Amino acid sequence: MSKKAIIISGNLAQDHEFIYPYYRLLEEGFVVDVCLLEGKPVQGILGTKIPPNKDQPVKKIDEVSVDNYQLLVLPGGVKAMEKVRQEMKIIKFISEFDKQKKIIACICSGAQLLISAKVVKGRKISGYYSMQDDLINAGADYTDLPAVIDNNIITTAHYKDLGPWMKAVLKAFYDKNKN
Repeated sequence: MSKKAIIISGNLAQDHEFIYPYYRLLEEGFVVDVCLLEGKPVQGILGTKIPPNKDQPVKKIDEVSVDNYQLLVLPGGVKAMEKVRQEMKIIKFISEFDKQKKIIACICSGAQLLISAKVVKGRKISGYYSMQDDLINAGADYTDLPAVIDNNIITTAHYKDLGPWMKAVLKAFYDKNKN
């Protein structure tokens, strides 16, 4: 089975939340595409080059299609997400990913993108603690666990839970794509 994932983010993303899923997916044999708002490499909030692999091409949202991916990762970084969520093509991409019931892995302030894509209403969702009110106001059932699973969306609040979160993401992916 061909496994293809996409990570969508932007300048000043939270370094840990981009790098850990990026390498974890590569380790699992995924082809991982990187789509950044700026359409070129950027820096994480802690100064890490994103993407960390200098040979990794960066795509713009106009160059990607939901049909080409089975897994979407939305790292956090509040400064990045405040800008990324304003790009309607990215928001539509996330909404369509959810409509097709494909796996969405979201961490921390990446929840802002889920809110903007209007995919949280009536669902158990985690996000950075300061977004609890925003998620509740958007209709989510805010849940603070290391890995919150609601059908195809797997969320967590903080990078301290990267391990359990990615374990749940990969389990959901393999359960959904059994052959």
